[in-house]
Amino acid sequence: MKAFRQIILFLIPVLGFAYTAKADFSEESKIKINLLSGKKDKTEEVNRLIDKGYQYLWKSKTDFRPVKECIDSVHLICLRAEIETPSRYHLLYAEYYFATGDFRKASEEASAAMKKAESADDDKDLSKAMIFFGRYYLRTSFLQESLQYFKNAISIADKKNLQGIKPAAIVGLVNVYRALDDKPNYRMSLINLIEASTAEKDTMRAITGYYFLGTIYAGDNATVTWRNFSTADSLLKICYNLAVLRKDTVNAANALANMGWNFYLAKMYDPALASYKKSLAYSIPAGIHAAAANSYGNIGNIYRDLGNTEVSLSFYKKSLEQAMMVKDWYSLEWVYKDISDLYLNVKDTVKAFKAYILHKQFNDSLLTYQRISGLMDARLRYETDTQIREVELLSLKLKNQRLMLWGFCGLIILLLAIGWLIFRTSKHKEKTRLSEMNRKIAEIRQANLRQQMNPHFIFNTLNSIQYYMYQHDKLATNNYLTKFSNLMRKVLDNSQHTSIPLRDELNALNLYLELECIRFKDKFTYEIKVDDEIDTMLYKIPTMLIQPYVENSICHGLMPLEGKGSVKIDIKLDTDHLMCTIEDNGIGREAAQERKTGTNCNHNSLGTQIVASRLDLVNELYGTSLKTKYTDLKDVNGEPAGTLVEIHIPILT
Repeated sequence: MKAFRQIILFLIPVLGFAYTAKADFSEESKIKINLLSGKKDKTEEVNRLIDKGYQYLWKSKTDFRPVKECIDSVHLICLRAEIETPSRYHLLYAEYYFATGDFRKASEEASAAMKKAESADDDKDLSKAMIFFGRYYLRTSFLQESLQYFKNAISIADKKNLQGIKPAAIVGLVNVYRALDDKPNYRMSLINLIEASTAEKDTMRAITGYYFLGTIYAGDNATVTWRNFSTADSLLKICYNLAVLRKDTVNAANALANMGWNFYLAKMYDPALASYKKSLAYSIPAGIHAAAANSYGNIGNIYRDLGNTEVSLSFYKKSLEQAMMVKDWYSLEWVYKDISDLYLNVKDTVKAFKAYILHKQFNDSLLTYQRISGLMDARLRYETDTQIREVELLSLKLKNQRLMLWGFCGLIILLLAIGWLIFRTSKHKEKTRLSEMNRKIAEIRQANLRQQMNPHFIFNTLNSIQYYMYQHDKLATNNYLTKFSNLMRKVLDNSQHTSIPLRDELNALNLYLELECIRFKDKFTYEIKVDDEIDTMLYKIPTMLIQPYVENSICHGLMPLEGKGSVKIDIKLDTDHLMCTIEDNGIGREAAQERKTGTNCNHNSLGTQIVASRLDLVNELYGTSLKTKYTDLKDVNGEPAGTLVEIHIPILT
């Protein structure tokens, strides 16, 4: 059972720029203007079109062509009338690009809007541009920058007594603190939102404040320690009454659902049922399927707690039907889990197992969706960070150009006075520059080799997954894929860095060994030992350095072995490096080479070749003499008893 917080999906895209919509929504979507009509006041026409553009931006979810038509019309009017485009035009353009996913151009237009607002001393447009940048950096996960822009907008609104700015900026703070999981500031921001919205008679944002603050005190999953039944009931009732006044069906349904949750936690089942059923009276006719799924599921749990299994199952079924309409993986996941628990309570293990399988499937779907969303956010953050770096680089180039100009003038003077000293200095700088260039080239080569390592590692792991799927064991395959996804996340995180803490490398290695043990049906055991004197967070090593050797031990040494194998990884601290030993009890290198020749296999271990090349580069960069040493182990009869690999790993800080 869960408290319903679906409305959070609307906060960023809707409430963030709602303050800009002012004109009538009933006009036609296409703007038709006569640029040659001879109107005297073009500024009034420009402002009307900008207002109209904000209307379309507010209304539309997918079709933003009318917004672009308004923008183009404003541009043509300003061009023909030879007047400068206002800051509001650039801010509308920024909102258009933001809505269509072109964040680079959105940032450029918002910067132009901010500059024009500053030059015109237009505090209101300046604060609106700051709110936009707060939303922009929140969307691109630069949360501290987002926080600062929202606070700056609030500061301007307070100093200049601006209307319509402060509630919008506080909504941004609410979202940032929620993203930061800063619960005290999140709660305080909601209180401030209610106060500011009430003072400015902004009912829409007041509803938002009452809803989320009431949800906190009702005891949602994130803030259960603040539960207060009476406070939650009071706040959610205010939210519901305001929503009814505004004819806001979504918030009315959500407020009633969380009132039901508040009653349920207090074990007041009758008023809880009444609240959930009243919520359904709003959500079902309006087609708010996610809210309806939540209400039906919670009603099912109430009847479950009352011991009425049949009625409970009927409401669970309705919840699943509503959730399937919108692919609400979250509701499907928890409802099937509660159904499984219900069947377990009545000793029907077959149905409990079937329900649990469906719970796992939808849980996996939910996790997959979250991972995809995370990857998309990571990509967006990378692109935004690249843009910021490009701007910084351009600023640095301009600064360097000015410095070069002044330096050139100074150079002429110095050449006349102390030419011989300048000559010696320039030679020294040239030598230093060449040395720095060689170092950077070596670093680039090392980065390229590291990028080769990751595809090789992923290819081998995917082969393992393919092998395991051929066994048709769905549950085990799902477990394997889950571990593989965790491993891939670590690999992707680690591959972004030239060096990582030893702990991160060992975590990824341990996960890889778990996958191989599952794949080969526990054909081998493994052990990882690290000296107590080694601080695994302090010491850093090049990424993906140990795994290729472990992979060789498993694939070429242990797999051909008839009995059960073992591989031991031992890391000790030496004078200027870490000594990593990898010992296996496999068939030995000679037997592995004969087996490889007998099967006409021409495959070479690309992973260990790359690692050897990387060690050579590290030796070049840091002047070390690190190496890898192989030792063939023999038993008392002189027969092969495995292989010992010693890797001298550089200590990086």
